[in-house]
Amino acid sequence: MRTVRTLRDLHPAFVSVTYGAGGSTRARTVETAKRIHRESGLTVVAHITCVQSTRDEMRSLLGELTEAGIQNILALRGDPPKGETVFVAPEDGFNTSTELVRLLKAEFNFCVGGGCYPETHIEAPDAQTDLSRLEGKVRAGTDFLITQMFFDNDHYFAFSELARRQGITAPIIPGIIPITNYASITKMTSMSGASIPGPLREALDARKDEPEAVAELGVAYATAQCVDLLARGAPGIHFYTLNKSPATRAVVSALLATQNFRAGNTADALG
Repeated sequence: MRTVRTLRDLHPAFVSVTYGAGGSTRARTVETAKRIHRESGLTVVAHITCVQSTRDEMRSLLGELTEAGIQNILALRGDPPKGETVFVAPEDGFNTSTELVRLLKAEFNFCVGGGCYPETHIEAPDAQTDLSRLEGKVRAGTDFLITQMFFDNDHYFAFSELARRQGITAPIIPGIIPITNYASITKMTSMSGASIPGPLREALDARKDEPEAVAELGVAYATAQCVDLLARGAPGIHFYTLNKSPATRAVVSALLATQNFRAGNTADALG
């Protein structure tokens, strides 16, 4: 909540609240989303994953969010539980996020977001298959998309162009993470399949034993990314804050101080 209070002054379009791996923080995700909605006045987007949930359990969870006044969901398949490498749907569960979107749209009245992958989902056999699956998810009722993290803006714009050619018209919000820790970003990119451009990798490697220098570089690089994305027509920025405020606050404050960007064109993710 301290993080929320700090970032609230940046007037984010919304705050998203993440699920732990394997749905391990489901109860805390719901309670955190409800508390932010109740106490901060900010628009909340609650992440929901299919992992280890039956359809009736999901209906109960979504009913609780509806009763709390939360109107926005980011519908994800989710990662396998800790210690497992293959996603297995429970009996009467969901195999894909598209199935979850269909339930959301058929039985509830949420605005529904979905994930997308400028460098292709790590489990997809190829980029075209990934795009076709994304098209199906949008046709099922997904209202907007947030990308996986990326560090080369050309990946975002090339992916967006391919998505439009595929008939995907939903807004595609770029997901940006200001790098603050060398070991953490190395682990996250290996898990997600996101690539780090050579010059950025070299600059990080040169600073890997200097934590403050890594964070300073991360903020500067993310700021440059955001300036370019917004100037070239991105509909906003979704920041992966990892429940920390300083880096995101620095990037957004720099954008607002030096450019004529409208407050509300940025979105902070709390996770």
